[in-house]
Amino acid sequence: MLVTGFPAEAFGTNCYVVASAPGEQCLIVDPGIGVLDTLAEVLAEHRLHPAAVLLTHGHLDHTFSVAPVCGARGITAYIHPGDLEMLADPEKGLSMSLEAMFGGRIAYAVPEDVAELTDGATLSLAGLEVTVDHAPGHTGGSVLFRLPGAGSAWEAEQLCLSGDVLFAGSIGRTDLPGGSTDTMLASLRDKILPLADDTVVLPGHGPETTIGRERASNPFLLELVDRSAR
Repeated sequence: MLVTGFPAEAFGTNCYVVASAPGEQCLIVDPGIGVLDTLAEVLAEHRLHPAAVLLTHGHLDHTFSVAPVCGARGITAYIHPGDLEMLADPEKGLSMSLEAMFGGRIAYAVPEDVAELTDGATLSLAGLEVTVDHAPGHTGGSVLFRLPGAGSAWEAEQLCLSGDVLFAGSIGRTDLPGGSTDTMLASLRDKILPLADDTVVLPGHGPETTIGRERASNPFLLELVDRSAR
């Protein structure tokens, strides 16, 4: 299995490309700001053909390039309904206007073909089986994408594309519109902690990690583990 990622030009958002093998169809996860040129290079290098775009949530730094990526290939964008409003109007997920944030107007468009993700669903796309876990808290529609890791560079039992739910050593912020600390803690308890220690986590920002590493050292998970042990 082929899994590769690279940071976007803004905010260091990780864009991932996942395929069963080089030369096959692929999934693009979270095409953020300024990713189009690098994405085209990755697709050409591995001879990949995009089948769909998966969005871990609706924040602009994860969705900015979704319309051009989908429109150029006639493919569908998948997002949880909790963040559909944000996909249509990115300012609904920001603490300031786009003009204030970027110093002027930016060219953002909504993809023509959008499908909704549901908790617990398994998507059969590009020869891959992807499980969807609704994990709100960072946003109302945040999700995890899990898929078997055998054959990947990590030879792990499972891979988890965690978006902005879980990072190496931290978690996603909850102070933006639609965020909730209590809901985030519930998602970490119910969706993250049950995962196997050898699950490789590919987060929305920063380096990869594992559930076992985070369970042992991430202060937010340590607090939850301590609570459950009382």
